[in-house]
Amino acid sequence: MAAALAAAVSCGGSQAGQASSSAELRTIVSDASTTATTVYGRVQGYRDGDVYTFKGIPYAKAERFMPPQAPDPFDGVKVCRTYGPKTPQTSTSLAWRDDRSDYGFGFQFNLEPVDEAQCLVLNVWTKGLADGKKRPVFVWIHGGGFASGSGNDLPCYEGRALAEKGDIVVVNLNHRLNILGFLDLRGLGGKYAESVNLGMQDLVKALAWIRDNIEAFGGDPGCVTIAGQSGGGGKVNTLMAMPSAMGLFHRAIAQSGSWILHNSDADGKALGLQVVEELGLKPSQADKLADFTYEELAAAGHRATVKLQSSKGFCPTVDGKYVIDPSFDPEAPEISRNIPMLIGSNKNEFTYDNSPVLTQEEVMGRLERQMGKDKAAAFRKAFDAAYPGHTPQEMVYTDLFLRKAAVKMADVKSAQKAADVYMYFFTWKPSGNNLGACHGMELPFVFNNIALQREMTGGTADAYRLSDLMSSAWISFIKTGNPNVSGLPAWEPYTAENGNTMVFDKECKVVHNHDRALMEFDLPRRF
Repeated sequence: MAAALAAAVSCGGSQAGQASSSAELRTIVSDASTTATTVYGRVQGYRDGDVYTFKGIPYAKAERFMPPQAPDPFDGVKVCRTYGPKTPQTSTSLAWRDDRSDYGFGFQFNLEPVDEAQCLVLNVWTKGLADGKKRPVFVWIHGGGFASGSGNDLPCYEGRALAEKGDIVVVNLNHRLNILGFLDLRGLGGKYAESVNLGMQDLVKALAWIRDNIEAFGGDPGCVTIAGQSGGGGKVNTLMAMPSAMGLFHRAIAQSGSWILHNSDADGKALGLQVVEELGLKPSQADKLADFTYEELAAAGHRATVKLQSSKGFCPTVDGKYVIDPSFDPEAPEISRNIPMLIGSNKNEFTYDNSPVLTQEEVMGRLERQMGKDKAAAFRKAFDAAYPGHTPQEMVYTDLFLRKAAVKMADVKSAQKAADVYMYFFTWKPSGNNLGACHGMELPFVFNNIALQREMTGGTADAYRLSDLMSSAWISFIKTGNPNVSGLPAWEPYTAENGNTMVFDKECKVVHNHDRALMEFDLPRRF
């Protein structure tokens, strides 16, 4: 078995930290040599082989519905060797936890404790502590919309392999979500005047902690890349429209997270006041908000969002101070014009399918019911041009929702003619399940962690090969702002005119506006 694993790894070139006989020889050390000095006190992690790991470091503290504050300083040494709790959540990816489905089995979501008071924590992986070597810093922001998830939500989020392979510092984190992180209470005035976009304020606080402390972990505060997938990509896009975040990061990556989900200033305030009313409180009784359980708050939040149809729910609000515009709609934020970006999506996203293979007649029947006969014919013509030799089934299980959003985002970002934009399209499909290139399938590849999500990817030789290329490209972008690496075709910056897009698959290639005509069609995420 070990020999077979080693053979599979060797097929993909350098697979540092994934699966090899050397991994079995890694030693774990946790002593005085694995401590780092932050501005708040000394923290102790552990060394796993040649990578130092710290988990559950507090980066801030916050009272309910209040902006985050600096964490309390401490004496002695704080042991930080286990993941901290995540914020309370009801809408969670664990709702997909059904081992009978390919999705639940493939993703292997982690079951984690929750704690509202202690969820503002981060995790760090690095090859050196205060060694004078300034390593680029990669800050990962988890998905789950603005409602759920954590920095330890998926096995592949572990940063060890990427830190080892690229000699970079990897950080991921937890922050407040849903009603706890995105309830706008400015309408109450008084001490709630700054109670808006609290989950985003948490992220800014985490980035400030990184600026002030990352040198102790061998990192460079002047070379920070923020990245996220799905809702994490949405948070990346929002950070690019936040004045308080400027200077705290220098590159950005948005993976399958380019759609815009923001409340207007008026809608944010109205939703907050409606929640207070649903809880049976008058504005003068706002201090009683601390007395409710999370479940009571969540139920009131649900009732309020049902009543206020204009609201988009608990998500960032364009409040004019913390978030100054609806990022990338209709234009890219001016304040982050000089931030290079890597943007992309997956071919199937939410459209993976477990049904039998569809015939051409069945597909055209679905399309005609959705858009009418003439438009369905035009759609088929555009699809044929974009994907020559496609199967009938691909016509209804190829994502156009997030792909369209990614193209629009890349268009407006590149139109600034300031920082480079690189576009990718992930189309690789596992052979052992029906997930396809679904939402999140690229994650183990980016993190160089195929071995940690074999249930998803199958752990095949071609998966390891592609993971080596993708993780190398991401590392290159993190270090230089340019994702070009040996083994990939030349990857030029994207413009709306050239449509330059790197396709990641068993055979990687560059295409140019190959599916631009399909962007003219409106289809649901799944039908």
